[in-house]
Amino acid sequence: MPVTLEGQLVVAISSRALFDFEEENRVFESGDDRAYMQLQLQRVEEPARPGVAFSMVRKLLAFNAQRPRVEVVILSRNDPVSGLRVFRSAQHFGLPVQRGVFTRGQPPWRYLRPLAANLFLSTNEADVRSALAAGVPAARVYPQSARASEEHPDEVRIAFDGDAVLFSDEAERVFQDQGLDAFQSHERDRAGTPLAPGPFKPLLEALQSLQREPVGGMRLRTALVTARSAPAHERAVRTLMDWQIEIDEAMFLGGLPKGTFLREFEPDFFFDDQTGHIENAAPHVPAGHVASGVSNS
Repeated sequence: MPVTLEGQLVVAISSRALFDFEEENRVFESGDDRAYMQLQLQRVEEPARPGVAFSMVRKLLAFNAQRPRVEVVILSRNDPVSGLRVFRSAQHFGLPVQRGVFTRGQPPWRYLRPLAANLFLSTNEADVRSALAAGVPAARVYPQSARASEEHPDEVRIAFDGDAVLFSDEAERVFQDQGLDAFQSHERDRAGTPLAPGPFKPLLEALQSLQREPVGGMRLRTALVTARSAPAHERAVRTLMDWQIEIDEAMFLGGLPKGTFLREFEPDFFFDDQTGHIENAAPHVPAGHVASGVSNS
């Protein structure tokens, strides 16, 4: 039988999103990739510290207790020599990561297609934009983000913005072109009409199997954290109902800063299309920017 990842949630992640390689990255960005390779080789026996997305990855992999349900693949601009340290660090922390692609500076996103990846996390904006253009849910990880809380070891918590992330940017375009009153009227008049899917709907769909089938005490909890407020909230809720997708929590904040609300939810990761929201959230929780929709055109 050929090996296949079919039926699994496939997460592709860069080495810098999984581990804290910020010190080493400064050497890489100086333009001396051989010095970077040498530094990583010198430190090959020294486990890297957990990075921004480490908590989410570790918890997702815990769903494999009874059968393979989640596959994590390193997809990195690192060179193969530096990849040795990435795998050693994963082994040190007990992460069952066995696959990786290392491209030594070349764009790695094109390998998302043969992986049939459900999510791509990277610190490289160009790679993230290319992945989104190819139809893969992707986010640029903010390396300076706070690390995830350790208060929920048996629960993966993921928070999503709505417009231009889970949903299309249709309503956001009305808001930016015509203002809040027009936006509220537009959404009230279309409350019963589902929004078109945004780039992260496929990921939310893929997560549903984990959410509906907890295993070994591991659970998945999701939240919608949006600047919408009543009456625009109804279309968002009805859209999720139409998709037959369940969300555990919904925060309709009416423009209030999201960071402190996310601090209370304590997600392992938060996705938003607006850099302002990410910058507000990053001091509190792990966060990533989804470069989609009118705000990023």
